[in-house]
Amino acid sequence: MTETKDAKTVRLMIHGTVQNVFYRASAMSEAERRNLSGWIRNRHDGTVEAVVSGPEEDVDAFIGWTREGPPNARVVRVEIAAAAPPDSPGFIMRPTA
Repeated sequence: MTETKDAKTVRLMIHGTVQNVFYRASAMSEAERRNLSGWIRNRHDGTVEAVVSGPEEDVDAFIGWTREGPPNARVVRVEIAAAAPPDSPGFIMRPTA
């Protein structure tokens, strides 16, 4: 995980029943609530991928949220890896990759 003095940036791969259950929209709301930067997208393999950056405490809380997701999601596992900070502030939804 990439960190600066008080910021943290991670790439998440979320596995399970995480598409067609409003996972991305719910994650965007959670990220915006915490003033995090980054993006989220569906992947053709059925996973959801996200890059999230912000204060360590808020990023860690977001990671905790991703392990549950919205009510209809069934998260099996979340992979966490180092990431470069996003190029711009805010949190956006990217097209499926």
